[in-house]
Amino acid sequence: MEVVGSVKRVAGPVVHATGLKANMYDLVLVGKEGLMSEVIGIAGERHIIQVYEDTSGVKPGEPVKETGGPLVAQLGPGILTTIYDGIQRPLPLLAEKSGDFVSRGLFVDGIDHKKKWEFIPVVKKGDIVKPGQSLGLVQEQLLIKHKIMVPPRHKGGTVKEIYSGNFTVDETVCELEDGSKLTMLQKWPIRVPRPVNKKLPPSIPLRSGQRVIDGFFPLAKGGTAAIPGGFGTGKTVMQQTLSKFAEVDVVIFVGCGERGNEMADLLHEFPELIDPKTGRPLMERSIVYANTSNMPVAAREASVYTGITTAEYYRDMGYDTMLTADSTSRWAEAMRELASRLEEMPGEEGFPAYLSARLADFYERSGRVQTLGGEEGSVSIIGAVSPPGGDFTEPVTQNTLRITKVFWGLDTRLTQRRHFPSINWLESYSLYEQDLEPWFTENVDADWVKNKRRAMAILQENAELEEIVMLVGSDALPEEQQLTLEVARMIINYWLAQSAFHPVDSTATFKKQFDLLASLLKYRDYAFDALAKGVPIDTIKSTPSKDALAKIKLEEDYVPVLQNVLAQMDAEFKAMK
Repeated sequence: MEVVGSVKRVAGPVVHATGLKANMYDLVLVGKEGLMSEVIGIAGERHIIQVYEDTSGVKPGEPVKETGGPLVAQLGPGILTTIYDGIQRPLPLLAEKSGDFVSRGLFVDGIDHKKKWEFIPVVKKGDIVKPGQSLGLVQEQLLIKHKIMVPPRHKGGTVKEIYSGNFTVDETVCELEDGSKLTMLQKWPIRVPRPVNKKLPPSIPLRSGQRVIDGFFPLAKGGTAAIPGGFGTGKTVMQQTLSKFAEVDVVIFVGCGERGNEMADLLHEFPELIDPKTGRPLMERSIVYANTSNMPVAAREASVYTGITTAEYYRDMGYDTMLTADSTSRWAEAMRELASRLEEMPGEEGFPAYLSARLADFYERSGRVQTLGGEEGSVSIIGAVSPPGGDFTEPVTQNTLRITKVFWGLDTRLTQRRHFPSINWLESYSLYEQDLEPWFTENVDADWVKNKRRAMAILQENAELEEIVMLVGSDALPEEQQLTLEVARMIINYWLAQSAFHPVDSTATFKKQFDLLASLLKYRDYAFDALAKGVPIDTIKSTPSKDALAKIKLEEDYVPVLQNVLAQMDAEFKAMK
């Protein structure tokens, strides 16, 4: 029997209703137009509801219908390449049904239920299947074989019949002895983490192709990172770069409350990005959740949960997934608005007292795991933070930094100097360094850690010397310190700076990163030895091999070129007297 309540009070996106039996976080339909909503509080006979759509015109007395369950994400073949709104409604279908302006109360399935997919079984009749185990494969995209799995909450059983051929997501592909029928579609509550067998230690780096990240502030597979930065510091460019070059299988981009023009630019640019792995559009292994600042705040709050649920689904197939949220500040602002509507006691700067707990719930759904099906997969989360006025002491940034283990601090001064990535190497940090050092030592080079620490020490000394230079000029410094400034300049310009538009320099392998840095440190050792022998500093700084080192990063087949430059460097310094 359908339960219908009635609206008692409307306060922006928050509606109070009576006559319902719904549980917390159940989905309800508010008003005559059936606006999608979610129960966020129960006080006696009154249910407090957040509405995912504009509540203009909704008035007391209008009906509120129960759906009997929470907001769920539809998971199955066809998710990849899709652009959704915050509650997993495909934007192209919304535009098709309602035009340029989305109609209220419009429901669109997150997956095409009419399209047929070729299902290839990997189990046979009589096999015993368990929760999370793969039943078969669907070639969703060129690089992604979509594994059709036993739902996590299903008890599994013995296969009575397994089918092959072309099916819609609602048609049965497997029957079990207990009479249950399994399809290619799963539905999962977005606020509930999908279960795993166990979490694995963060001992494998997630290669980003960006030298300042991989070399100085690495992120582990299944790790969490924050990118705080003021307006114009390059957060969105950084996230697009990571989406393109990071060593992951599936990319989920959540545009959480960004300005409409920025999101429009992203929706035009993101599908045009080329995947360096295949030479085909990056969108083929990506999913975009677009939720702009003028959309209802409740949907903004839900979008991050929808995105992380999708990431966990592909993780359960054994894939490495990466979710980038831009920006969690807008998500926190949505929570602040809802908290004020609910008349809750405000915390610091008006944010709700549970801000830190909500952020932790989100970021803790990351991790490298052993799945229920025995696979190894990961969800890495990179959250952009947009502190007002670039103030890193505000609550969202501070609470995010307490939870995440990597901080890539973007610097406006570096952006103005056209230095990309504009990550400040003196303020940023990674707490995964010790966990990842054994991997780098074993898989890249035994000197990886030593060289990294030497380079960081040079850059820190350079920062101290630059303050003196601003007062007295570089010529007043001793020659040893002048040489330190020159070596630091080489590390900054030749190694840390990368061109996002250069076909070679936009990304770099671990081996290339190590070889480039090692060559710069070799120059540094030669230079200081020559200086100790009385060679004039101008002679040392004018060696042709020094300038040749700047071009190595632009070479695709860099090894023979680097060997020639190093041989030239040896000869030049041996000739110095």
